[in-house]
Amino acid sequence: MAAATSSETGSGGVAAGEKRGPLGIPEAVFVEDVDSFMKQPGNETADVVLKKLDEQYQKYKFLELNLAQKKRRLKSQIPEIKQTLEILKHMQKKKDSTHPMETRFLLADNLYCKASVPPTDKVCLWLGANVMLEYDIDEAQALLEKNLSTATRNLDLLEEELDFLRDQFTTTEVSILSVSLQGQRCVSAEHSSVVPQAPAHPSAATGIFSQQHKPGAGVGTA
Repeated sequence: MAAATSSETGSGGVAAGEKRGPLGIPEAVFVEDVDSFMKQPGNETADVVLKKLDEQYQKYKFLELNLAQKKRRLKSQIPEIKQTLEILKHMQKKKDSTHPMETRFLLADNLYCKASVPPTDKVCLWLGANVMLEYDIDEAQALLEKNLSTATRNLDLLEEELDFLRDQFTTTEVSILSVSLQGQRCVSAEHSSVVPQAPAHPSAATGIFSQQHKPGAGVGTA
């Protein structure tokens, strides 16, 4: 976690640090000295800084949502690749046999149909976007093993990056709290420095009132 100083953050003060996560996401800046942090250019008020920190926090949340979706897709794809590889290995053993292979194939969700597959050294793989290509069993197995390795590596990177993002949430939340408390202290200091003003010369008005209404004043004698 990077500590915020005037030499590191530059203008604005809440820009992410130079350190980045496994997938290139910048690290959040940790506000260590709030007083010096608030004196940096662009940090005129606590409200301005809090707005910037909140924007940074929302960006991290958006990235977390996208990475979580990718993680779910990979976690569903990896078992499918492994299952297809097991089928290819079984077909590899049966390709020189003279007896057909009994199997079941998926017609719809939870609906399978029994089939008899003659020995073959060719398979068709779905590549996505309604595209299917024919491969030799050996080529198909090599392709799927490569895809499995790539998917497993990407899943590990995503999990590492999600852990990194959780640290950035904590860092940004602590910075928001520190700046918010600093803003409250400044407001309290401004209120305590205001001295209430007394009314202007209340005794003068009282004296005029007394003179006008003094008992017996201005009454002549016989």
